[in-house]
Amino acid sequence: MLNKLQFYIDGKWVDPVTPKTHEVIDPSNEEPFARISLGSKADVDKAVAAAKRAFPAWSRTTKEQRLALMQKIVETYQKRYPEFVETISREMGAPLSLSKNAQAAMGIAHFSQAMKVLKDFEFVKPQGATAVCYEPVGVVGMITPWNWPINQIACKVAPALAAGCTMVLKPSEVAPLNAILMAEVLDEAGVPPGVFNLVNGDGPTVGQAMSAHPDIDMMSFTGSTRAGIAVAKAAADTVKRVAQELGGKSANIILDDADLQKAVVGGVMNMFSNSGQSCNAPSRMFVPRDKQDEAAQIAKATAEKVKVGDPFAEGTQLGPVVSEVQYNKIQGLIQKGIDEGATLVTGGVGRPEGVNRGYYVRPTVFANVTNDMTIAREEIFGPVLSILPYDSEEQAIEQANDTPYGLSGYVQSGSIEHARAVAARLRTGNVHLNGASVDLNAPFGGYKQSGTGREWGEFGFEEFLEVKAVMGYAA
Repeated sequence: MLNKLQFYIDGKWVDPVTPKTHEVIDPSNEEPFARISLGSKADVDKAVAAAKRAFPAWSRTTKEQRLALMQKIVETYQKRYPEFVETISREMGAPLSLSKNAQAAMGIAHFSQAMKVLKDFEFVKPQGATAVCYEPVGVVGMITPWNWPINQIACKVAPALAAGCTMVLKPSEVAPLNAILMAEVLDEAGVPPGVFNLVNGDGPTVGQAMSAHPDIDMMSFTGSTRAGIAVAKAAADTVKRVAQELGGKSANIILDDADLQKAVVGGVMNMFSNSGQSCNAPSRMFVPRDKQDEAAQIAKATAEKVKVGDPFAEGTQLGPVVSEVQYNKIQGLIQKGIDEGATLVTGGVGRPEGVNRGYYVRPTVFANVTNDMTIAREEIFGPVLSILPYDSEEQAIEQANDTPYGLSGYVQSGSIEHARAVAARLRTGNVHLNGASVDLNAPFGGYKQSGTGREWGEFGFEEFLEVKAVMGYAA
């Protein structure tokens, strides 16, 4: 059993104020393999005090000093890259290839991108006799999820460091070990004491204490919409800035002029990536009604070729979902789809054939789904695809927007002009045309109940800055 029972506060590894342990479960075999401590309000108070003390000096560092430190962080991270890969696969179940090529890779990618932004960013911009000055927002509280753990840590920590902020991080207690690794990297790279602090814990205790803390100037939260609302409510009394990246129920509109085979195969594989545990997963596939049967057969053939298995086994494409809670939720929603009359094309309830332990979900495809069904409304966060037939393009767009969420959208068309026209009408923060991948310099975030604020690139960097007008600056 691996024991990681300390928190990182003020440049040191310290014991919790009140001991309380929590087991970390390997989702591939349902066995505990590590223990961490769960913190309390007292631990949060210590971490925030350290961040507040460190802020004046860190906020006055030069651009060159921050760039040099961030380069050292990247170099240190690279040395420990294999540990990040193995840790992420072990604690949240991503296949080893996904951990290596995407999950762990995002850590370096976000730090590298933040360095590019910092290098070219002008913190003082003259505007006649006035100067518009950009200054670090202060102490930032960060709450991150388990599904893309190091990605979400890095896309907050990197721009916050670059902007001159200090911070307290609460990672998910479900997958906390990668965050402890990150704290070790930052410590080894020479991040000054108090600039970065780590307190493990749960949302109702540590997350609540952070959100309500009067000395935290901003909360940056990624997770469920329900939890994001709780963070915003707790933060309201101190009128702190709140940035939220929340849930999604993204539509993938396959237009009549698209290459159906290519579009469906790509949509299925994108949906099943990371076991469907991505907030921007294309979980609702809209297809012309007269092509639904063909699309369903393509989706069935694609899904049944997906190799489900041990994250550490060669060739595995789909690992387990992260926890028993998630597994039970997904099973319930699959059954709900069957009960409400959707056509089960492949998959269904229970574990895949030949698997008797671990939180493995059968790759599942439903057809004849209507937009009022539960599986079309709720974020399933598992490898479950819903195919919704449409009678007109107008109907497809209307139903794609008929959701409380607005994180991502996907459009497939044989004409880029046609795809762009449909993209312009989608009420989402991101739209991917014809299989385009993410762009780390583009803003990532959503409309409606998918959140407020943006991450990644210059937009994410500016989230951590205050704007000050200085009149008479050029006089």
